[in-house]
Amino acid sequence: MSTIFESFSPNLLTDKMEESIAFYEKVMGFEKIMFVPEEGVPVWVMLERDGQSIMLQSRESMSEEIPGFTDMKNGGSLLFYYKITEIDAFYLKCKEAGVEIVKEPYTTFYQAKEFVLREPNGFLIVFAEDVQ
Repeated sequence: MSTIFESFSPNLLTDKMEESIAFYEKVMGFEKIMFVPEEGVPVWVMLERDGQSIMLQSRESMSEEIPGFTDMKNGGSLLFYYKITEIDAFYLKCKEAGVEIVKEPYTTFYQAKEFVLREPNGFLIVFAEDVQ
């Protein structure tokens, strides 16, 4: 019997919960599907779009569960890579929302159009679409 990986849901440390939720909902188009607590500002939230999920968790909450997060810097050397459609329209949406664009659209040697942005917690996200 072989192990099956059923899903992959990054859990991002955040010191800016409300700003992070707004980014993932308004810019990225994700929808909140679970959050704790149900009243006030959440300390943990799961968002989903197109079968993809991402979690956000406050530093305090995450540090209670996993002690190593207390002094950890946000962002780090982690890079997210999303393959999407309609990249030009999505790029314009990000620009209009005032999102920090780290690298303007470019075409790679493997024939993908890409651009890179920085989300509110410092993580870099690459968006790519195959060039026809």
